Amino acid sequence: MKRMHVHVGVDDLAQSMRFYTQLFGAEPSVVQPDYAKWMLEDPRLNFAISVGHATRGIEHLGIQVEDEAELAEVGARLARADGPVLEEAATTCCYANSSKAWIADPQGVVWETFLTKGGASDYGSSPALARLASANAAEGACCAPAIAPAKTGCC
Repeated sequence: MKRMHVHVGVDDLAQSMRFYTQLFGAEPSVVQPDYAKWMLEDPRLNFAISVGHATRGIEHLGIQVEDEAELAEVGARLARADGPVLEEAATTCCYANSSKAWIADPQGVVWETFLTKGGASDYGSSPALARLASANAAEGACCAPAIAPAKTGCC
């Protein structure tokens, strides 16, 4: 069964942790000096917040899968979508070891699909992330690929 993932960049981790703990009625399942995550069952959601890694607000959205078959299924959907897909077969991101793929929607909202394969002791520093950060990631972001600024029209 798939799980929705939302990652929000915040200014004050402690204040945001208090807020979301009250909102969800649950303590975070992972707490690091710059990161917190709630693995909720109702709604089925992987909700993460971090400070100092990207811009404030919605950092990215995602679909977390439970096995390789689901990862391939959702990855195939990304491949059929209109836009380049960035594949990461084995990476470290958000204190987890994962396989994942990234895409940006037409408005520039970044989406990922990922399979978590275990915890990690740091936020993200694998060679794949270094390549991603230098070539494809937004300034200061470890995980999400950069996207072109949204085009704005004039009336």
